Order: sequence, then C-alpha cells, then structure tokens
Amino acid sequence: MLRPLISVPRLLTILAACLSAMLVSLPARAAGVDPYVVRYLHVTEPIALKFDEQGETRLFSPTDVSKGKQLFQKHCMSCHVGGATLPNPQVSLSLQALQGASPPRDNIKNLVAYFREPMLYDGSEESYVCRRISPSWMSEAEVTDLAAFLLTAADKAPGWGTDSF
Repeated sequence: MLRPLISVPRLLTILAACLSAMLVSLPARAAGVDPYVVRYLHVTEPIALKFDEQGETRLFSPTDVSKGKQLFQKHCMSCHVGGATLPNPQVSLSLQALQGASPPRDNIKNLVAYFREPMLYDGSEESYVCRRISPSWMSEAEVTDLAAFLLTAADKAPGWGTDSF
C-alpha cells in the first residue's frame, strides 16, 4: 500500500491557513469595496457627507460609495471621464463647479434632485445634456449612492474635474 505524501488533516490545516491569509489580505475585496474607493478616495470606514444646504450630514459606507462608483461607470462615465464634462467642458464635476451651480450641487439632496430632473448650470431651465434618472430606472438608494460617490470623488480624487490628471 502506498503512503500519501501528506496526511489529510495536515492538508486541511494548510488549506485553511492559505484561505485565512487570502481573506485577511483582501478585506476590501471581500466586503464588496472597490479598490479605487480605498486607494484614491481613502474611504475605509463610513464617512459623513453633506446631505442638504442646512449642513446636515449622512453616513456612507465604503460599500455605498463603491456601489455609486459602479453606477457612475455604467451610466455617467461616457460623458464625465475623470470628472470632466465632455458635452460642456466649462462645467466640470469638480467640487468648486458643483458649489457654483444654482442651486448648489455640493450636497446629496440637491445632487439627487438634479439627477431626477437635470437643470442648466444656472438652474433656469431643464437640461437635455444629462439623462433624467427616473425612479423606475434607479431607486432612491441607488441615486443616493451615485451622489455619494460623485461628491467623494469631487472632494478627494486626484485631478477630478480638472485638467491635471
């Protein structure tokens, strides 16, 4: 009878150690957090973002911001690469530009309102450059996560909405 090179209990111990090492070394991946969100936006725990013009805040987890990034990549990136606005290069998605819009789009509530009914930068009339995001297309939670990603990127991503990538 042939003797195995390694015993089954020892093999299971080695496999368990390897699996544990993989899970420990990839906590963000295992939790559904996009590596970009961790590396460039520095979101590793819940962050408080400005919710409305009165200064109220709301917490967003790294997973929420990652979901928003996925939505941005899927639906917005063709016109807003790196926070630029290809159809109107004078109005980027930089934090300064978002603050200068009327009403200011530097908070979750106003940004979600803009997604639901896009207006020109000065707020004077409806804009047809961005698509309206109806509730049948994206839920309130989804557009809120999208806004959380955009505001976080505008605040923290190197070169976001500028010419210096």
